[in-house]
Amino acid sequence: MPDVRLGTGPGRWILLATVLGSSVAMLDATVVNVALPRLARDLDADMAGLQWTVNAYTLTLAGFILLGGSLGDRYGRRRIFLVGVVWFAVASVLCGLAMNIEMLIVSRALQGVGGALLTPGSLAIIQASFAADDRPRAVGAWSGLGGVAGAIGPFAGGWLVEAAGWRWVFLLNVPLTAVVVLVAVRHVPESVDPEARGRFDVLGAALAALALAGTTYALTEAPGGNASPVVIVATAASGAAAAVAFVMVERIRGRGRAGRAARAGREAPRPMLPLDVFASRQFTAINVITFIMYGGMGVMFFLFVLNLQVVGGFSPIAAGTALLPVTVLMLLLSARAGALAQKIGPRLPMTAGLVVAAAGMLLVGRIDADSSYVRDVLPAVIVFGLGLAAVVAPLTATVLATADVNHAGVASGVNNAVARAAGLLTVAAIPPLAGLTGDAYDDPAQFSHGFRIAMTVCAAMLVAGAVLSFLTVDDDALRAPSGEVVEPECRSHCGVGAPQLQPEPEPAPAKAAGGPPP
Repeated sequence: MPDVRLGTGPGRWILLATVLGSSVAMLDATVVNVALPRLARDLDADMAGLQWTVNAYTLTLAGFILLGGSLGDRYGRRRIFLVGVVWFAVASVLCGLAMNIEMLIVSRALQGVGGALLTPGSLAIIQASFAADDRPRAVGAWSGLGGVAGAIGPFAGGWLVEAAGWRWVFLLNVPLTAVVVLVAVRHVPESVDPEARGRFDVLGAALAALALAGTTYALTEAPGGNASPVVIVATAASGAAAAVAFVMVERIRGRGRAGRAARAGREAPRPMLPLDVFASRQFTAINVITFIMYGGMGVMFFLFVLNLQVVGGFSPIAAGTALLPVTVLMLLLSARAGALAQKIGPRLPMTAGLVVAAAGMLLVGRIDADSSYVRDVLPAVIVFGLGLAAVVAPLTATVLATADVNHAGVASGVNNAVARAAGLLTVAAIPPLAGLTGDAYDDPAQFSHGFRIAMTVCAAMLVAGAVLSFLTVDDDALRAPSGEVVEPECRSHCGVGAPQLQPEPEPAPAKAAGGPPP
């Protein structure tokens, strides 16, 4: 039984390893945006290259994050966490040494695999290590400290780009991950899930990644005319075929049809995505809202820092800290937004929050060469941050409340993967459709025009999410079948790149021998 106490030395070491490890992976999903203009010039990259620099990481992270959690449950959470940390460090070195944009893109994809191994493991280690009565506070500390790291990261990234060059955004990961490895080896206990059995759904993970890769390639390359129509059609078709095959494979495995494996006496692989989790209309609706919302946000975070540097003339450090108010507002208001949603239901906070965030995006779209931080940038990001803070905590709570209790952990992972896939696909599709192709980052007038179009499209997406939220989310969605109000343990901070992963629910206590029947 786990017995580590939060206020003790062992508890602090566990928190240090898990917070630092997950923060390194989280920051590389956002801080890299600050470095894009500098690395584009050094590596002679076009807009498609910048899109792939961001999306290669998201692609493998979204495709393998569910499998990463399963590997930790089976082979040891600390072991898979450490494999992910070392993998991430090696990939970071390759990113920092990249000689061309193609090498950087491949290295970023490798980084995403490492992130998929270590991200779910950090939370699982906390769940498995701390005593039951300390666990909620430990998860809250992990969440809150991760939020602080998210606030510091863009500032540090901008400073590194300005002072030492963009390569150090990646190379700084090496000493940080070395600390994580040393602490984890010495102070983090190993744990496994004794109930984890069966083979892994490697085929499902591969099909999911192939579906995302084929679709992303077609969306990114088609508008720019860099690839032949035959290649684009072939990759789009392969992506669609892989998506269909993924659904079929998961459905067959979810129904327990093991085929030859069953006849041979071997247990079939457990599905990476149990499709019966979507039996709840509310759960399906909240994931569609997640896709719409995080899709629009993904484009904004990709283009916003670029626009400040290319059009506004901001330095990397000024551009990197421009979104700091969003993280601060999330830290301060997420718990309050969650409490309000528990009182009045999640529908109105989510609807109003999405509308306010859409208004913030429209204000962001007005930032141009004549804009100042205080007059134009700060009000826009404050409005956007207020809207976001109102939405994300109710959304994560509703995901857990509307899924079957047996799938609570999977439901959180699915929602996280949906958000990452949304950012991946929209970052691939919307910038080219807005005219941001080729060397647009070298033309402030062209970039400003395309940025305004992209922000208008993203604001419209958030308004559509608000309408869907108002029409489909029930006011009593946060009440479990037992009548209890569901509250996520990760209340201190909710990630802006994707909804924060939630811990597995506590198993029901066993009945005493001779007690009444269930």
